Amino acid sequence: MKQRSAVPVRVRSTAVLGVAALIGLIAFVWPLFVAPGAALDNNSQGPLIFALLLPIVIVIVVTELTSGSISPKALAMLGVVSALGTLTRPLGAGTAGIELIFFLLIIGGRVFGPGFGFLLGNTTLLVSALVTGGVGPWLPYQMLAAGFVGMGAALLPRVGGWAEIVVLGAYCFLSAFLYGWLMDLAFWPFALGTGTDASFLAGAPPLENVRRFVVFNVATSMGWNLMRAIINVVAIALLGPAMLRILRRAARRAHFVD
Repeated sequence: MKQRSAVPVRVRSTAVLGVAALIGLIAFVWPLFVAPGAALDNNSQGPLIFALLLPIVIVIVVTELTSGSISPKALAMLGVVSALGTLTRPLGAGTAGIELIFFLLIIGGRVFGPGFGFLLGNTTLLVSALVTGGVGPWLPYQMLAAGFVGMGAALLPRVGGWAEIVVLGAYCFLSAFLYGWLMDLAFWPFALGTGTDASFLAGAPPLENVRRFVVFNVATSMGWNLMRAIINVVAIALLGPAMLRILRRAARRAHFVD
């Protein structure tokens, strides 16, 4: 029995996702390519411009993925899993890295495919932000990053049994850190004053700013990223097998299998 995506990704959709990934990467790593002498302060327009651009990119991708290719059953399942993710968000709301939402993004993307995983990351982060009051310029960054986390889970090698849980756990651990690093990097220039070894230095060689960012991240965010990784890996280990069975049973009943 072959699993197929609940949201088919066509050739054009793949191209659109590729462009979105490129724009998103630029939005996250822009501090590494700022010109020397650039004025960066709390009023800088860099993140604000991307915060306005990324929702447009997300809307284009979502429109492309859902244009005539998403069934009512897939839409209903997207609503159910997004609601579950929204319910888990207030349990920690990011406190000390307690964010079980990534567990559901990975499991949902794994079962229902890359297109579904991308939509799941977007809808879950958007709705949960509205519920918890987490709306701000960081939200489009979170939505795009979470979308690619869910999509990536669907693209992992196809294995079964406990090997699948190990693969998902390893991916969860790595993606939890990568998500935290990218989110921190986008706003790092405004998070710390100048003159320290962890401060952003406009115009410095990219590797020098990478070194400075590592110092900053270890000092301020490493504990949060580590807890995010551990909490979600534990959730995958304990709840993953049961959740995979439940969602795959739902996928079979919805005829998302060949």
